[in-house]
Amino acid sequence: MVSSQGSDVMSLVDTLPVLAKTLIAGGAAGAVAKSAVAPLERIKILLQTRTNDFRSLGLTHSLKKVLQCDGPLGFYKGNGASVIRIIPYAALHYMTYEVYRDWILENNLPLGSGPVVDLVAGSAAGGTAVLCTYPLDLARTKLAYQVSDTGQSFRGGTIGFYRQPACSGIREVLTMAYKEGGPRGLYRGIGPTLIGILPYAGLKFYIYEELKRHVPEEHQNSVRMHLPCGALAGLFGQTLTYPLDVVRRQMQVENLLPMTGDGSNKRYKNTFDGLNTIVRTQGWRQLFAGLSINYIKIVPSVAIGFAVYESMKSWLRIPPRERSKPA
Repeated sequence: MVSSQGSDVMSLVDTLPVLAKTLIAGGAAGAVAKSAVAPLERIKILLQTRTNDFRSLGLTHSLKKVLQCDGPLGFYKGNGASVIRIIPYAALHYMTYEVYRDWILENNLPLGSGPVVDLVAGSAAGGTAVLCTYPLDLARTKLAYQVSDTGQSFRGGTIGFYRQPACSGIREVLTMAYKEGGPRGLYRGIGPTLIGILPYAGLKFYIYEELKRHVPEEHQNSVRMHLPCGALAGLFGQTLTYPLDVVRRQMQVENLLPMTGDGSNKRYKNTFDGLNTIVRTQGWRQLFAGLSINYIKIVPSVAIGFAVYESMKSWLRIPPRERSKPA
């Protein structure tokens, strides 16, 4: 009976269009990868945004403090929004990458060949996925920013953590953001996100595909190949665009911070003003706050993502796509 059920499942899978299979593979890859590194992602966000409370704390002490304040489930605070976002985000990212790449090759655009195609297709895919799912990323950051011990700071002071009451879920976060700024409120921080995602997503696919080109054909579908290639791709891409991620996170939680002297909670006019202000008021090191954790996180995250994606493509019987010729 099990064999018969398995056969029925595969028969159903075979009837799905290739794009639907790609969406499923990408969504599964994103959900597994994000959940695997959720505790590190929470700490990274706190280091990026809670400059006064977390600046002097290292990874170990930060983990202990989150455990003390929020309990074991605190490591996954905001991960629900992250998974809800990452499934459509990763699905769109991987799917549109394949679509853009095939479209570029079919139309013989003057972009050269080989890895340049992967760079352009990856960048366009990243921008598309971000625009479609950004409000959920905003909700994830706001939820991860909140710590239950609101009565005192981590150093034992008397100042509360936020200007506003903590939000209890995704819907409440998005409702509050919309009431404060309308549709634009749901996209606060989209500027640095797009500026960062375009080179990051492009470089990620570029490096991944370039590394794969140097792997013998018989090992192209080996998980042992996907893991190191995916890890290196994420490592290089994130390092180059990390300061933009810090600006994005700080812009996303501005309304949770105390008012400034002019009665506003808007600290940064735009991406470049954010970079300049952070360097001037918090020091240039803040642009790389949490980077070491990001190194620890990004390697397994991207590696697992690519490995699951390739494994799902194999299970779903997605036919091999045309490989672009080296330049």
